[in-house]
Amino acid sequence: MEGSSNVEDLAVGCLLSIKTTLGDEFEGQIITFDRFSNILVLQEGLKSGPRRNIRLLKANYIKEFSYLGHGEDPLDAKKCYLDLNALQAREELAVRKAEADAERIGVGVTTEAQGIFDALSKTLPVRWDKTVIVVMNEVRVKSPYLPESVSGGTPAANDRVKKVLEFERNRLQVRGACQ
Repeated sequence: MEGSSNVEDLAVGCLLSIKTTLGDEFEGQIITFDRFSNILVLQEGLKSGPRRNIRLLKANYIKEFSYLGHGEDPLDAKKCYLDLNALQAREELAVRKAEADAERIGVGVTTEAQGIFDALSKTLPVRWDKTVIVVMNEVRVKSPYLPESVSGGTPAANDRVKKVLEFERNRLQVRGACQ
């Protein structure tokens, strides 16, 4: 590498022009260097503003670099453009979605049972009650998940679930035969 004997000699805030061993060329500012992983964290571009790219680069991929000067601290809290409320809202939404997705996975059920559950969930509100599929909070479908296994709910709801179940089982069987 040109410009310095060692990447570790470069400090946070240094502005660099970098050429990599892969042929990339870009300018950026050092945010930090992790000695253990040998990774340089750079903020691409020399402009400031609310949207910037961050690049993680293994130092051994740097072919050469030129020191362009020293900029302001890129992690200065007064100039940080992070919208913590928006980030927290995104995190909460992701956690709720992950919890909802986890509830849709049956525990101790066969692949076929999970396939039936997934198929029913496309047209009807469903949830697991251990190994029983509960549809519309009233109709229950027990193993082996056949139309004869349907119980509870109003006669109309019961018939609807039986029809959808029969259709989905046929569809899953046809799809399984085609694979």
